[in-house]
Amino acid sequence: MSQTLTAPEPVSKAKNTVDAIGLISKQRVFFNSGKTKSLEFRTLQLQKLQDIILKYEKDLEKALYLDLRKPEMEAWATEVGVTIAEIKSTITAIKGWMKPERVKTPLFFLPGSSWLYPEPYGVCLIISPWNYPFKNLMGPLIGAISAGNTAIVKPSELSPATSALIKKILTEAFPAEYITVVEGAADETQQLLEEHFDYIMFTGGTEIGRIIYQKAAKHLTPVTLELGGKSPCIVDADTDLDITVKRIAWGKYLNAGQICIAPDYILVHKSVKKEFLEKMKTTITEFFGSQPKASKDFGRIVSNRHFNRIKNLIDGDIVIGGETDESERYIAPTVINNVKLTDKVMQEEIFGPVMPIIEWEHPDEIIKIINTGTKPLALYVFTKSYDLKERIVNETSSGSVVFNDVILHAGHPNLPFGGVGNSGIGAYNGKIGFETFSHKKPVLKRTFLGDVKQKYAPYNQNKINFIKFAIRRFL
Repeated sequence: MSQTLTAPEPVSKAKNTVDAIGLISKQRVFFNSGKTKSLEFRTLQLQKLQDIILKYEKDLEKALYLDLRKPEMEAWATEVGVTIAEIKSTITAIKGWMKPERVKTPLFFLPGSSWLYPEPYGVCLIISPWNYPFKNLMGPLIGAISAGNTAIVKPSELSPATSALIKKILTEAFPAEYITVVEGAADETQQLLEEHFDYIMFTGGTEIGRIIYQKAAKHLTPVTLELGGKSPCIVDADTDLDITVKRIAWGKYLNAGQICIAPDYILVHKSVKKEFLEKMKTTITEFFGSQPKASKDFGRIVSNRHFNRIKNLIDGDIVIGGETDESERYIAPTVINNVKLTDKVMQEEIFGPVMPIIEWEHPDEIIKIINTGTKPLALYVFTKSYDLKERIVNETSSGSVVFNDVILHAGHPNLPFGGVGNSGIGAYNGKIGFETFSHKKPVLKRTFLGDVKQKYAPYNQNKINFIKFAIRRFL
């Protein structure tokens, strides 16, 4: 694979006409045929998806390199490999997920039985981001397929090489009336959103998420919004500093920091801040060499617009990095010390390889900082203190909390991945993804025995007393 980054041409932003009505109509006819609902059909489609990904595995790694200069290790582990693993686990578990779930029936409703039947929503729209252009499209698609839906998927125009390959892969594997890909930019997305879908999943920025939500509301379409925010990372005085620094540096500079759950800013206890910074400098050199720009393991910023936005955040007490090169969209792994909450780097999600450092002495300080801002997608805490862990869990709100590591929770098949407040609505991952794309339909099954005549009109006081007693006693 060439080590020279050649930026692919972005998908044209000239307005193209998307036959959204036609696409949706064909998929709705296919869905209404009932073909997508059987276990055999869903399992076969998941197997097809796995096989086609394996076929184009190396092409995907190349596309991700072209779009973001992702090293092979990152491309496979965080995009291709994790997707294959999720498909395999879904195929194994889907039969159990599809079974109706029996729930307790109160005495008032006996004789009878109560059930929750998972049923697919129908025609789904999946809009994916550019930072993980393959994983963040395929993850929701696996959920949609496993739940028995059809899907129209919209990859990001900012990762054109991956977008084109996704279109090739899904077009080869599936008929358009089942799964189809719409490429393009904002205009094409806008045209899709004008139409009625049965479910929409969007992964991306908060501002665009608001627009998606408004469009969905017009049709009363349920949504999952995977957004972002400033995810804090707390470093306590009692932590294992060597491991802590390595894990934070890995998470912050993975994909050149272009991760919605990257540690956005670091709250370091005053007593260990000096040592933390020394170890961070050593670790960055260990990871990427003395000249990170020459490292084959360090990525690039996706576009000139994003490059300039991040570059303008680099200001103040720069103790590591700070170098930039617009011709390569390169921003060095950067650390800024003595950052204040009013600094511009703290006014927006960084989404790049810039690490602000804020020192603290008492837990009340960090809890106040976290609760003053919008609710983060992730919250990381490196500590051995049981009391601090309990305070963070109970006194703050975030999409997730991870102790003594970063990012790994997003790949956990049994933990939902999602935000709260400004960082998102809903979740997916593994079984949660199946449930996201399924409506749990309540079903009450009764017999003709035990008919309660007191519920029928005309009412009298005896009937009213009986019903009140029965509800209070047996419901």
